[in-house]
Amino acid sequence: EVQLVESGGGLVQPGGSLRLSCAASGFTFRNYAMAWARQAPGKEREFVAAISRFGIDTNYADSVKGRFTISRDNAKNTVYLQMNSLKPEDTAVYYCATAKSRTIVADLHEYEPWGQGTQVTVSS
Repeated sequence: EVQLVESGGGLVQPGGSLRLSCAASGFTFRNYAMAWARQAPGKEREFVAAISRFGIDTNYADSVKGRFTISRDNAKNTVYLQMNSLKPEDTAVYYCATAKSRTIVADLHEYEPWGQGTQVTVSS
C-alpha cells in the first residue's frame, strides 16, 4: 500500500522558516518524481514544487521561487520542502504526492496519490 506521510508543519512568524518532510512507503521511491502542493482555506489546491527522480531537475511555482527549496533523499524515501522567508499568504495545508510519470509539470492532475497534509500557519 502506498503511503505518504507529511510532517514538520506548525506556526511560524512572518520571515521565519520551516522544513517539511514527506516519508514514502509501499513503492520504489527512487522511480518516481515527487511534488508538493498546498491548499489554503476556501481556495483550490495549488502546485508548489516538484522534483525529478534523482533530484536533478526541479520546478517551482512563481509564488515560492527563491524562497522554497525541494529536495529528496532516496536512501531515506523522503522528500523535503525547505521554506524560508515565509509570508502570511503561505498559510495552507501542504501535501506531497507521487508523479504518475517522470515529468515534473505544474499540473496537479499528473500527481497521485496524495498524503494527508500538514498545516503551516504563518502569523505574528
